[in-house]
Amino acid sequence: MNNFSYYNPVKIIFGKGSIARLKDEIPTGARVLVLYGGGSIKKNGVYDQVADALKDYSWKEFSGIEANPHYETCMKAVELVKENNIDFLLAVGGGSVLDATKLIAAAVYYDGNDPWDILAKNAPIKKAMPLAAVMTLPATGSEMNGNSVVTKASTHEKLSFGSPLVFPVFSVLDPETSYSLPDNQTANGIIDAFVHVCEQYLTYPFDAPLQDRMAESILQTLVQEGPKALKTPKDYAVRANIMWAATMALNGLIAVGVPQDWASHSIGHEITAFHGLAHAETLAIVLPALARVMKENKKEKLVQMGERVFGVNSGSTEERVEKTIEAVESFFRSLGVRTKLSEYSLGAEIIDPIVQRFVERGWKLGEKGDITPLKIQEILTAAL
Repeated sequence: MNNFSYYNPVKIIFGKGSIARLKDEIPTGARVLVLYGGGSIKKNGVYDQVADALKDYSWKEFSGIEANPHYETCMKAVELVKENNIDFLLAVGGGSVLDATKLIAAAVYYDGNDPWDILAKNAPIKKAMPLAAVMTLPATGSEMNGNSVVTKASTHEKLSFGSPLVFPVFSVLDPETSYSLPDNQTANGIIDAFVHVCEQYLTYPFDAPLQDRMAESILQTLVQEGPKALKTPKDYAVRANIMWAATMALNGLIAVGVPQDWASHSIGHEITAFHGLAHAETLAIVLPALARVMKENKKEKLVQMGERVFGVNSGSTEERVEKTIEAVESFFRSLGVRTKLSEYSLGAEIIDPIVQRFVERGWKLGEKGDITPLKIQEILTAAL
């Protein structure tokens, strides 16, 4: 196990009726900006709960944050913050709303010419606004980390940044808020969390049995509970288990001291940036293809994952590797999510522009830094 430092200051407030506790957590006298997406929170009652909790505060709202949040939209919110002397941000929605809120929190105080440099050039963040979250879509784990992914629509770029200054002060997780999610959003959230775990676990043996077992327990929970959420969407216990699994998948705990991959995410981001697929849809396409192309790197952990998560315990190493990848694909498909580019009417013509992006950036991906642009081309070809 490698040396590591682990820091996570986020207070989690979990359970039924937890939104009412906003009034106990947001500083008295704070001028609050509530940020949300397309308005589903007004249909499912979450907006009314938030409004009631904030009745003694001065607050404004900013809506229209996209499913893949746009940098351009974030900058409009920054203007609103400055015009109204806002001093506390409250994200209400899924990970996209919270990712946007994190960039807004940092961009308000950014002293350079263009806050996009935070993502494109790793420009340092020296100060950020305090922020919190009411999560309604378990998926990204953004409620308990300092990471954010934002798309610049004008250039078709989707990039990420991270800073301890944009950890939420607290996050409210009420499983009942996820009851009204459409099936595709529920499924995408489960796949997002599943692949988050794989990025930190599906590498190579590293003598970290505790991290492995924690990762496997999250995967097992998602595999067991995921299909239930589609069959019985208002089962509180199922929704609670999924919501907490998604948080645990990316709060940094299973990543400490071990190698990580994140190539599936990097490649998937480009598919989204160019072609607009949902984030989890790209992950369901890329992860199985990447596992097949990079199986020499991952075969020991693929065998371990197959045995411990999917009950694959017979056959040669090669056979068990393939059975495990097939089990992952079957799980994704059981949730109604497609696993091939061609199923979205995307063909070989999309590959070269994506590969060229990685050539221009000089990135080498994967836990061993050996996923070159040529390997990315091979992975995308395998994903057709």
